[in-house]
Amino acid sequence: MTAESSMAGEPKFSVEEVEAVSSPPRARVEEALEESAADKLGRKRDYLEGFLAQQPEGLAGHEPGGALYEGVIGALRDIFDPEIPVNIYDLGLIYGVDITPEGAVAVTMTLTTPHCPVAESMPGEVELRVSSVPGVRDAEVNLVWDPPWDPAKMSDEAKLELGML
Repeated sequence: MTAESSMAGEPKFSVEEVEAVSSPPRARVEEALEESAADKLGRKRDYLEGFLAQQPEGLAGHEPGGALYEGVIGALRDIFDPEIPVNIYDLGLIYGVDITPEGAVAVTMTLTTPHCPVAESMPGEVELRVSSVPGVRDAEVNLVWDPPWDPAKMSDEAKLELGML
C-alpha cells in the first residue's frame, strides 16, 4: 500500500506495509576460551589500571591537566598553613592558577583572614615555590580578599584531615 502527501509546501513520502522482516544473523563464537575467575579478575584489573593511568591527549603543558600546570599545583600542595596542618591548595586559599604558553604563572590567592600572621611572607613563599617548578619562566602572586575565605572552600581531604567530615 502506498500513500503520498501532495499538500503544497510539504514533502512527499511513501509508506510500504510488509508482512514480515527476517532477523539479522546472530553472532557466533566458534572457539570460546575457558577463563578462570582469577584470569578474569586479572584482565579487569589490567583494564582499570590502564584506564586510570591514561593522560588526556592533546593538552598543552600550561592547560589544566598538563605537565606544567600539574607541577605548579604540586608545588602549591607542598606549602602548608602554619596554623592549620593542611596545604594551602586543599585549604582553598588558591582561587586561580593561570599559565601562559610561554610559562608565565599568575596565582590568585587569599588567606584565612587579613590579620593572618603570614600575610606578609606567604605570597613571597608561593612565588618562590612556583618559580622553582621546571618550565616556569616567572611567577606572580595576586593576593585578594574578595571573596573572603571560608571553610566551605576546603577540599574533602582537608576537611577529613581536620575532622570536619
